[in-house]
Amino acid sequence: MELTWLEDFVALAETGNFSRAARARHVTQPAFSRRIRSLEDWVGTPLFDRATHRVELTEAGRQFRPAATETLRRLHQAREAAREAGSSEATALRFAATHSLSFAFFPDWLGSLAPSAAIGSVRLISDSMQGCEQVLANGQVHFLICHHHHAVPNRLDASLFKALPIGHDALLLAVAPDLAAQDPATLPYLAYSAESGLGRIVSGVHGRRMGQQPVFTSHLAAVLHSMVRNGRGAAWLPRSICGDDLAAGRLAAIGPSTPPIAIEIRLFRPRARQSAQAEAFWLLACAWAAGRGFDPEAD
Repeated sequence: MELTWLEDFVALAETGNFSRAARARHVTQPAFSRRIRSLEDWVGTPLFDRATHRVELTEAGRQFRPAATETLRRLHQAREAAREAGSSEATALRFAATHSLSFAFFPDWLGSLAPSAAIGSVRLISDSMQGCEQVLANGQVHFLICHHHHAVPNRLDASLFKALPIGHDALLLAVAPDLAAQDPATLPYLAYSAESGLGRIVSGVHGRRMGQQPVFTSHLAAVLHSMVRNGRGAAWLPRSICGDDLAAGRLAAIGPSTPPIAIEIRLFRPRARQSAQAEAFWLLACAWAAGRGFDPEAD
C-alpha cells in the first residue's frame, strides 16, 4: 500500500469527482483512477459508489475514511517533528488561521491569553479555509482558527477533531454609502470563491444572493473589502474587518431584508494528544474561554 493512495482517497472523498480530485493531486484522471482501484484492491472491497452523478463513499469507504485521515495526519505530524528535531522550532506552537482572522483577530487574541514569554515560540500559517483544513488534517499545525456557523459543517471529521469557541463575529452585506439606498437585487455582487470558509457560510445560509451571478470572486475578505470601499458592488464582510469603516461612515450595511449572519470564531485541534507545549496551550485557551463565558463543550 502506498501513501499516495491514501491521499488520493481523501481527495476523492472530499470532491466527489474523479476529474477534480485528479487535478488537485496533479495527475491525469486515468492514472488517478488506477491508483484508487489499487487501493480498493488492497483493502479488498469497493470504497466508492461510481453509479451516482457525484461519486459517493460506500459503507466500507465511510468506515475506512477516519482511519485514512488519521493515518495521514499522524505521518505528516511525525515528519514535521522529525524535521524540527534539534532546531529552535522544535517546541514552536504551530497555528493555521484564515486570512481575515490572521490580522483582524489572532494577534490581539494571542496577546490576551498570556505574555509572549509564557506562550513561547509561535508559527502562523495564513491561508484559505480549505488550505487551513488541509494543514491541520495533515498534522502540519497544532491548531486552526477560523469562522464557524452551526448550520454549515466544515471538512474536519468531528470524530478526529474538536473545537473551542473563542470569539464572536458577524457577516454583513456591505456597500459604499452612495449605493446604500439601491435595491440590493440590483447591485453587483462580489462573492467568495469555493476555497473560502466565509463563502461556505454565506452559501449555506443564503444560497446565491437574489439569484445573481457574481461579477467578481475572491477567497480573500480583504480583497472584497477593498472592492466594496471602491464602490464596485456589495459583499458579505466580517464585522472584524469592516467595523471601523462602518463606524466612520465609509461603508454602509444593507438591511433589514438582509440581516447580519451571526458567526463564531473557533479554535480547532485534533482529538489525539499532541506535544506537551500544545496540550499546555489548549488548557490555557480553555481557561481563557471559560472565563469569558464561552462553552468549552460546544463542539
